[in-house]
Amino acid sequence: MARYKEEQLHALRDERREQIMNAGFKVFARRGLLGTKMSMVAEEAGVSKGLLYLYFSSKEELFINLIREAMEGAIAAMMELEEMSGSATDKIRVFTDATFNESDRNYFRLVHHAYTSDEVPEEAKKMLTGQYSLSAFVDRLEPIFAEGQRTGELVGGDTRKLVAAFLTSIHGLMLIDLDEGSQYLLPDTDTLMRMVTKRT
Repeated sequence: MARYKEEQLHALRDERREQIMNAGFKVFARRGLLGTKMSMVAEEAGVSKGLLYLYFSSKEELFINLIREAMEGAIAAMMELEEMSGSATDKIRVFTDATFNESDRNYFRLVHHAYTSDEVPEEAKKMLTGQYSLSAFVDRLEPIFAEGQRTGELVGGDTRKLVAAFLTSIHGLMLIDLDEGSQYLLPDTDTLMRMVTKRT
């Protein structure tokens, strides 16, 4: 019985932590590090400020954990993409579709803030210039794009530059903040795919 209660407590802690992390992604993505207060994250998560501090001692600690989770998730998704069956075009389409959901939009905004802001904690900066650098993501996608060029699915040219151009386009689109009344239409996956695929 005691072990069962302990497992329940662990599950509840994990659930609360995930709840706080999800709220953190939303708030930091909207407001950045300087504009975010722990009270805002607590309100978004639906928990007390005191409970929030039991999990994270500061907004900087929370931010670092969010960056780590975002980048680890991105690397894991890339690894799944590499192992996926199908053509290069299929894989690139899956990757593109996956980036356009709302949670990934928050990831992109958060990571963009970490890359560009001077106020970001040094530990987060080090992560983004090391194993989670933009070059590391280009490295992951380059073999898929090269395969597509070999099979004639994708346009020719410098593979690395093609990957970088594609990622830059997606990255920029993820940073656009559209309200409900906006007349601006984001391109869909088919439109983006035309940037890199050969026309038949």
